This record gives sequence, structure tokens and C-alpha cells, in this order.
Amino acid sequence: MATEAASGPDASGRREQLSGWFDGSLIGLCLGSLAVVVAGGLVQVSFGAFSMTVLDAWQAVFNPNVLFDADAWAAFLLGSEVPEMSRRSLVVWNIRLPRVFVGVLVGMNLAVSGAIFQAVTRNELASPYILGVSSGAGLSILLTLVVFSGLSAFLPLIASAGGAVAFLVVYAIAWKNGTSPVRLVLAGVIVGTVFGSLQTAVFFFADDIGVVQSAIAWTTGSLTGTGWEQVRMALPWSAVAMLLALVSARQLNLLLLGESTAESLGMSVERVRFALSGVAVLAAAASIAVAGIVGFVGLIVPHVVRNIVGSDYRKLVVGCVFVGPALLVGADVGARLALNPVQIPVGIVTGLVGGPYFLYLMRKQQRMGEI
Repeated sequence: MATEAASGPDASGRREQLSGWFDGSLIGLCLGSLAVVVAGGLVQVSFGAFSMTVLDAWQAVFNPNVLFDADAWAAFLLGSEVPEMSRRSLVVWNIRLPRVFVGVLVGMNLAVSGAIFQAVTRNELASPYILGVSSGAGLSILLTLVVFSGLSAFLPLIASAGGAVAFLVVYAIAWKNGTSPVRLVLAGVIVGTVFGSLQTAVFFFADDIGVVQSAIAWTTGSLTGTGWEQVRMALPWSAVAMLLALVSARQLNLLLLGESTAESLGMSVERVRFALSGVAVLAAAASIAVAGIVGFVGLIVPHVVRNIVGSDYRKLVVGCVFVGPALLVGADVGARLALNPVQIPVGIVTGLVGGPYFLYLMRKQQRMGEI
């Protein structure tokens, strides 16, 4: 009896902690999102220049000779030589599935990045676009393609660096004995406007239509041509960013309470705000580096998750990890098949989906802006 009495409160406390992270609505959201990703992935691998039936494509995906082959996974994730496999398995695993995996990573990163920025600024309208990250990356992409074409091989790293530098500029402009959510958003709008104008100006110096098309694809956001190289590039940074975001859920919740309340609870607001912004920039940069600038994901997904599971960042971050990939993989199916055989950038589809949804949110909610 004594043992049961002693273990009872501990078990109850563990259940309460677990319920803080998971509940029925979050589990349902995650399972539904996972189903969308799997369905979208199976659709993606079923169509392409190499003709095969849907059944053949699905059998290639679940081929145990590939799924449980350590040499194959070493080739995919470490870049070693691909072992011998059937032509169908090679097409599916080496060409079509990597695009799905990149979509998962990009959607996850952008959604979590947007959620963090919204907490840091206490503003539902914040996203990597609003705070200058995307505009800085876009400008660096255009400058590389048009002016410094010899550095095109390093385009992903340059795009990431451009996004990081842009946010540092935003933070410097917003600093005045500390920062505030309002100043961060206003500084982001200023930097985004200036960098956007510079992007337009750079287009006038491009004399190669191929360069212009490549730049448009990067600045619109596209998963066309992505492969295991992009997966290997984004995966480590994505894992670090997601882990830091999950660990920082408590700090994100405190920031939502306001600066004075957070400081009274012992938080160093400026240090935490800058560190969390760094996590958001890291997540956004990992996406920009492999897929370019995909709009609306970082803005819309946190809204969708917040409407279902609430504003607790323990649940919100987890929800974004699942809903972001579902949105982007689903959008990429539309981008690939809508005008088949022509493939449009996935950023166009997310914009067409995200714009009307955001308008719906504006019409539905009486107050929108501050969380």
C-alpha cells in the first residue's frame, strides 16, 4: 500500500507532463498529417518520365532489398556509391523519393521557423518573409547567379548566409537599448522592402534568359531537381533546429506572456529572444538552401496548428513538425501534376493556397496581429 501511495503521485505527475505535450487533438492532427505525407509521397513516386504502373512504383518503395540494405542507406545519406538494384528501385529511390524527403524537411523547417518568429515578436503575422530572412536569401541568390556566376556551386550556402545577414541587419535596426516585438517587425518590413527593390534591380543586369529562369525558380521556391544531395545538406541542420525548438518550448511560452512577466520569472528576455531567433533563422536557412524561397508555409501552418491545439508551444511546435511537411508535400504534388508535363514551382501553389486561407482567417477573427 505504501509503495502504491508513493508511486501514485509520481505516475500522476508524469501523466500531467505527457498531457502537456500530447492530447487527442494533437495526436489526431499528427496522424492526419502523416497520412497526407504518405499519400502524397506515393503519388509522387508513381508518375514520371520513366513509365511504370502505380503498383510497380509502390512495390519499389517498399522493396525490402532496399529498405533493409545498409549499403543503400549509406549511399543515400553519406554519398557513397549506390549498390546494384533494379531499374525501378533505382528510379524510385534515387530520383523520386528524395524530392519527397526534401519537401518534408523544407515544410517542417519553415513551419517551425514561422512559429518561433511569431512567439519572438508576439505577432501572428510574423514569418521568415516578414523578418527579412527570405529577402536577404533572395538577394544573395540573384547576385550570385547574375553577377558572381562562378560561385553558383555554393549557391545553397550563400543563400543561407544571405538570410542570416539580413536578420542581423533587422536586429541591429530594431536595437535601441534592447529590442521590442514591434520594432523587430517594422525593421523586418523595412529590410524586406529594400532588399526586394534590390532584387528587382538585379534582374535588369541579367542578359541570359536561362539565368533569369533559374533565379525565378530560386526566388519562388521549387523542389524540381532535388535529390539526396539536398537531403544530406538539410538533414543535419534541420535535426538541430527541431531539437532546439522542442527544448525551447517553455521559453517560447514565457515570451508570449510579455517582456515584464518573463523578466519577473527570471528570463533574460533579450538573450533568449536573440537565441530563439537564431534557431528560426537556422531552420529557414536550411530550407532556403535546398529549395529556395517558398512562401506562406511559415505564416499559415502555425495558424492552422494553433486553431486546433491551442497556443501552448509544447504542442504547437510538434504540430508544425507534422503539418508543415503535409502542406508542402501536398502542394508539390499539385505543382508537379497540375500542368503535367510542365512542372511549376511549389512556391506558386503554396501562395495560391495560402493567400485565400489567410484571407479567411482575417475575415473570421475580430482581432488579428498580436498573439
